[in-house]
Amino acid sequence: MRERSWAIAMTVAIVITVGGLVILETGRQRIAGEYETALEAKGATVLLGTLAAQLAQLTADESTFLLTKQQLGASGFCATAGKIRQTSQQLDAYFRHRADSAEQTSFSQIAWLIEARTGAGRDALQHAAPDVDLANCPVTTAARPVDIALVESTLTLLRDNEERRAQHALDASRTDQRISTFVAGGLSALNIVLFILLFRNLGIQFERQARVQRQLVTQQEELDQLVTERTRQLEALGWHLQAVSENEKTQLARELHDELGAILTASKMDVAWANRKLKDNEPVISEKLMRALANLDQGIALKRRIIEDMRPTVLANFGLVTALRTLGDEAAQRNGWVLDQHLPEYDIKLDEQTEIALFRVAQEALTNAAKYANASRVSIGLTMHADQVALYIADNGIGITPADLRRTHTHGLLGMRQRVAARGGHFDIRRGVAGGTDIRVTMPTVSTIKPSGEAASASSARSTDSPPVTAPEART
Repeated sequence: MRERSWAIAMTVAIVITVGGLVILETGRQRIAGEYETALEAKGATVLLGTLAAQLAQLTADESTFLLTKQQLGASGFCATAGKIRQTSQQLDAYFRHRADSAEQTSFSQIAWLIEARTGAGRDALQHAAPDVDLANCPVTTAARPVDIALVESTLTLLRDNEERRAQHALDASRTDQRISTFVAGGLSALNIVLFILLFRNLGIQFERQARVQRQLVTQQEELDQLVTERTRQLEALGWHLQAVSENEKTQLARELHDELGAILTASKMDVAWANRKLKDNEPVISEKLMRALANLDQGIALKRRIIEDMRPTVLANFGLVTALRTLGDEAAQRNGWVLDQHLPEYDIKLDEQTEIALFRVAQEALTNAAKYANASRVSIGLTMHADQVALYIADNGIGITPADLRRTHTHGLLGMRQRVAARGGHFDIRRGVAGGTDIRVTMPTVSTIKPSGEAASASSARSTDSPPVTAPEART
C-alpha cells in the first residue's frame, strides 16, 4: 500500500510539473508578444510625433519660400514633403496590421488630409513663383486648404492611444512575469519537496535492503554453520561406520583364522593320515583323498585371501610399505601389469588408522584399475615429508572421464574421498596428461622412518591381536 501511495504521489507530481512547464512556456510566449506589441506601439508613437514635427517643418518651409522666393526654400519644402509621405506610409502599414478599425479609419483620414495639405502647399509655391523647380516634390491627387490644428489634434490623440497601448502591453507583461515567477517558484519548491521525499524514500529502501541483506547474511551464516555441523557429523558418522566395519572385519578375520582355520587344518591332517594308511591297499580311495586334500588346500588359500581382504595382516605385521609392495605385486601378477614401485627403502611408522586409510585407498584404486582401466602399466608411489605423507597411484589405461568425476553414485570414489577427508587429508583424482588416471592422496601425520628390522619388531608389538601369518615370501 505504501509503494502504491508513493507511485500515485509521484504521478501527480509529474502531472503538476508538466502543467507548470506548459504554463511557463505559455507565459513566456505571451510576455514575448506583449513586449513586441509595446515596442511597436512605442515606435508608432515616435512616428506620430515625427509626422507632427514634419508637418510643422513643411509649414515653415512654405512660409520661407513665400517670403524669399528662393529655390532653396522650395527644395526644403519638397524634401520635407517626401519625408512626410514616407512616414505616412510606415504609419499606414502599422495601423493596418495592429490597430482596430476605428484607429485605422482615423489615420486614413489624417493621411488624406496630410496629402491635401502637401498638395495645397505645392500649388501655393507654384502660384507664387511659376518658374520655381518643383520636380522633386511628390505629386498628389488632392490639393486643398486643411485645418492644421485638426490634423495636429488627431495626431496627438493617436499618439496618446499608442502610448496607452504600449503601457498596457508592458503592464500585462509584468503581470505575466509575476505569474511565471510564482509558477517557477512553486515548481522549484515542489521539486525540492519531491527530492527530499525521494531521498527519504530511497534511504528507507536502502535501510530495508540493508536489513534484509543482514538477515540473509545471518541466515546464510546459520545455514553454513548448520551445513558444516551436519557435514562434520556425517564425516564423523562415516568414519565411525568405517571404524566399525574395520573392527567387524578384524573380528571376522580372527574368527575365520581361529575357528575355520583350525577346522580346515585338522581336516587336512586327518585326510593326509588316512591317505598315507590307504595309499598302498586302496588306491581308488587314496585318489579321492588326494582330491580332498587339494580341495582343502584351495579352501585354506581362499580362507587366507578372504582374511587378507577383510584385514590385511601384512599391514598389521610388516607395516605400510611392505603391505603396499605386496598388494601391488599380487595385483600386477593377477592382471598382467608392468608394475613401477616408488616406495621408501625403509618402512614408515604411522598411526594405525592412517595406514589403514592409505592401504584401503590403494586397494580400491588397484581394483578400479583392474575393472575399468584396461591398463598395461601401473605405478605406486609413497613419499614422506615433515608433516604429511603422500600416496600416488597411476595407470596408462583409458582414463577417467569428467562425467565419471561428476557422478555422485560412484561409491568407490566416494569411499576413498571420505576415508581421506576423515583423517584431514586431501584426495585428488584426474585424467593423466598422457592418458590414464592419476590419484594423489596427502594426509597429515607425524612419523619417523626406521629400518625394516626395527619396523618389524615394532609392528609385531602392535599386532598381538591380529591372526599370525607367515612372511610375504612364504605366501607365494
